[in-house]
Amino acid sequence: MATELPRKEAVVVGVGWAGGIIASELAKDGIEVMGLERGAERTIDDFIMQKDELRYAVRYDLMQDLSKETLTFRNDRDMRALPMRQLGSFLLGTDLGGAGVHWNGMCPRFLPYDFEIRSQTIDRYGEDKIPEDMPLQDWGISYEDMEEHFAHFDETIGTSGEDNEMSAPRSTEYPTPPMVETPAIRLFKEASSELGLHPYQGPSANLSEAYTNPDGQTIQQCQYCSFCERFGCDYQAKSDPIITVIPTAKETGNFELRTHANVRSISYDGERTDGVYFIDMLTGEEFFQPADIVILTSYVMNNSRLLLQSEIGTPYDPDTQTGVIGKNYCYQIQTSVQGFFDRQFNMYAGAGALVGHVDDYNGDNFDHSDLDFLHGGAIRLMQTGIRPINTNPVPPGTKQWGSEFKEANAHYLFRTLSIGAEGASMPHVNNYLDLDPTYTDSLGDPLLRMTYNFTEQDRNLAAYQTERMQEIMEEMGANDIVANPDIGDYNIRPYQSTHNTGGVIMGGDPDTSAVNNYLQMWDCENLFVVGASAFAHNSGNNPTPTVGALSYRAAEGIKQYYENPGPLA
Repeated sequence: MATELPRKEAVVVGVGWAGGIIASELAKDGIEVMGLERGAERTIDDFIMQKDELRYAVRYDLMQDLSKETLTFRNDRDMRALPMRQLGSFLLGTDLGGAGVHWNGMCPRFLPYDFEIRSQTIDRYGEDKIPEDMPLQDWGISYEDMEEHFAHFDETIGTSGEDNEMSAPRSTEYPTPPMVETPAIRLFKEASSELGLHPYQGPSANLSEAYTNPDGQTIQQCQYCSFCERFGCDYQAKSDPIITVIPTAKETGNFELRTHANVRSISYDGERTDGVYFIDMLTGEEFFQPADIVILTSYVMNNSRLLLQSEIGTPYDPDTQTGVIGKNYCYQIQTSVQGFFDRQFNMYAGAGALVGHVDDYNGDNFDHSDLDFLHGGAIRLMQTGIRPINTNPVPPGTKQWGSEFKEANAHYLFRTLSIGAEGASMPHVNNYLDLDPTYTDSLGDPLLRMTYNFTEQDRNLAAYQTERMQEIMEEMGANDIVANPDIGDYNIRPYQSTHNTGGVIMGGDPDTSAVNNYLQMWDCENLFVVGASAFAHNSGNNPTPTVGALSYRAAEGIKQYYENPGPLA
């Protein structure tokens, strides 16, 4: 029998970016918050002098242990879903701060088109432009409504960047200047400009200078050490939850954190929740944490899984295309072009979000009238820094072993540049999340099942973006260019991005969405579900700034609900 704990005014399930923002905003307003984190405590001391590529980048020290909990995957409903036995396509974070600790720091905002994508697509091209099997929908809010919350996230993390006419409009300047322009990025930007495009230095949470945010938390200046993605920053120069929002919440005295607390279900009487059940992963004890308000901020997969396990909301049914929990799972459509040069570039130095960025082929910034896809994606040359174990570029036809490989690798290590596209992912009626009927985790709870494959929309978008990148690489003067425009079927084994979205999507209609534009559940008014699970599709930009902005808006709504309970307008 579960031990009942003292009641809290709010409980946050999962303490990463979304959970940290919610906790800090509520606690600053005097609301008592309990944060439940299933992983261990992490502090900045854990990452001092930890530039260990084998431990973090290869063996995934900061990631979820799939021997205890994983998910099952299939491309379509005719396949048998099998468990992921090792991390591949995406890297699920664990411990305090979650994926916000090991992210690269890319900070572009979603475009105004994203929030009203169905309406704007129909207005410009007509309803026939949207395929019947694409459940495209507006988000129930406009970019204009969201802009102040994007600005709030920028102020919290100190985003470094510069404005650009093709990106989302801003009401404020970036808090810190853009990062340095390296020779490789300069070449990319010059070539893009020659082609009539509008390149700029991408927005970054690896800060160009030391910055103290409005809450009094200081982020240091980036040292361009190349250890961002998959690593915690030992310089405290990459904004993450454990140096910004989590300490802010703790300093209020209104936030209590409990680690190793794995929430298994939400208590629900058909109308409201009164708390959550969790197990202490160190002792095996079961507890019930009562609360007036419950906020799920436990990453895309687990947000959907907890709702399905707790039987809150109607599960999505691909046959009838009804139900909302698990609906519109989306990913990101990534493709790249590699160029081999005579000249050398110092690619050893870098940072997670040191990037030349082009938005001319993103969103609806270009005419789709004669194109066989919607949306687009950011095109970038990223200088994240090369590390010796995972970086071995050689031209096609080179042997993958022996003296020939070693000689070619040594020659091309600093003579190879890559351009990548961060393609948008549109929803499809057959891409969704549900509970697996066969497999369970170490606690006996059903695993989440992912049914997902690339579509013709995705393949056409990828081919188009590859052509555009090839044009830029040719203008840059590469001797040899490697491009593969055919992405085929989705393969969960190789890493692609940790940009998973959907499953608990937002909108203006409870028949087609799970939460309103404050991320309040339609079916349970004192339950809020916050994170990229709310995205009704995935954009051509990285998701974290939009997660941050939605978290600030949700916090605003939760405070309104605390003062005056009921459905939020």
